[in-house]
Amino acid sequence: MANRTVYDVTPHEEGWQVKRRGAVRASSVHSTKEEAIQAARALAHNNKPSQVVVHRRDGTIEREWTYQDDPYPPEG
Repeated sequence: MANRTVYDVTPHEEGWQVKRRGAVRASSVHSTKEEAIQAARALAHNNKPSQVVVHRRDGTIEREWTYQDDPYPPEG
């Protein structure tokens, strides 16, 4: 499986942020979670292979999208 760029959608003091995993700064900050999800999905769609991981305020994962190298069904 190829290395994927992962974009996390997480809470931010100004709303919700999109941040490439491993980056120091957010790619973008949005007032609503839905706006952040749309921005993250657009980034991921244009930078395949990639994945979007949406987190709840408590840090748990709410949902994810994988572009190009979806590991489902898993091997084994």
